[in-house]
Amino acid sequence: MAEQVEMPRVKLGTQGLEVSKLGYGCMGLSGSYNNPVPDGEGIAIIKEAFSKGITFFDTSDIYGLNNANEYLVGKALKQLPREKVQLATKFGVFKEGGPEVIVKGSPEYARSCCEASLKRLDVDYIDLYYIHRIDQSVPIEETMGELKKLVDEGKIKYIGLSEASPDTIRRAHAVHPITAIQMEYSLWTRNIEEEFIPLCRELGIGIVPYSPVGRGFFAGKAVVESLPPNSRLEHHPRFTRENLDKNKAIYFRIEALAKKHECTPAQLALAWVLHQGDDIVPIPGTTKIKNLHENIGSVKVKLTKDDLKEICDAVPINEVAGPKANEFITRVNAKFANTPLPKRTLQD
Repeated sequence: MAEQVEMPRVKLGTQGLEVSKLGYGCMGLSGSYNNPVPDGEGIAIIKEAFSKGITFFDTSDIYGLNNANEYLVGKALKQLPREKVQLATKFGVFKEGGPEVIVKGSPEYARSCCEASLKRLDVDYIDLYYIHRIDQSVPIEETMGELKKLVDEGKIKYIGLSEASPDTIRRAHAVHPITAIQMEYSLWTRNIEEEFIPLCRELGIGIVPYSPVGRGFFAGKAVVESLPPNSRLEHHPRFTRENLDKNKAIYFRIEALAKKHECTPAQLALAWVLHQGDDIVPIPGTTKIKNLHENIGSVKVKLTKDDLKEICDAVPINEVAGPKANEFITRVNAKFANTPLPKRTLQD
């Protein structure tokens, strides 16, 4: 029996959304870093997370074959009290895989995706609806205008952005308040600290780190274990053999610090993210109940300022081998996620 951990609740952004301090990323249940799990297992994990105080669940219309992840989450929700769950899903990635990622952000596409997600999830509303990636050909004001209408219609409650540039965040927020920004953030991916976190705090936007355990790296995946078959990580720059050999030293340093704090390396990595602020709500994913309990245990790990610095110093960013994403994924990440100005602005 897993030890009971009191799960804190926090406000995500300043628009009124309250969530568990730790969320759960559902993507892996439908395959990506591993084979998809059977529906029964996936539902059991989601229910177990809820029973331990996690109420914030994250999915997307692009996760799994033929939207499998949204269907799975929808089935799990049927066995949970809907009003106590904060459900996040996303749209905007039209096609993924191969040499490119195709992103769409037209108002018509936004609406059709929202309607389709509501059907697949079999819910009346989505708590937090994210633009998953930014369409660099459509003014963000146009996409946001449609999402604002969906809020007015009660189909979504709050709006989020994922991998948006600072300019896009500001312009989107001017149309309708943004509740959360989802970005990759972990001990070995810290590029949001300089500009994004201060901007979000200035605007009252919550921060939702994805891959907070470094895609399993700080749990020892691929370092002391081997990667699961069919894992997307086989092609991830930081997990390719040469880079992985260099990165192992970082893992072993964190492992040594974890012993000092009487926790696992994954718990230490997660606790470090959790300690970055009350407005930061990471969404680690896992396909195993044991790992879920381990992630939840990270909430109990207490770290001082000195501890946080020591942990940071153990992962010098300039020593991390390999970029945080493949080239074709990088092309649709925040760095390039600016959009043209609306036509009326160009004419003014």
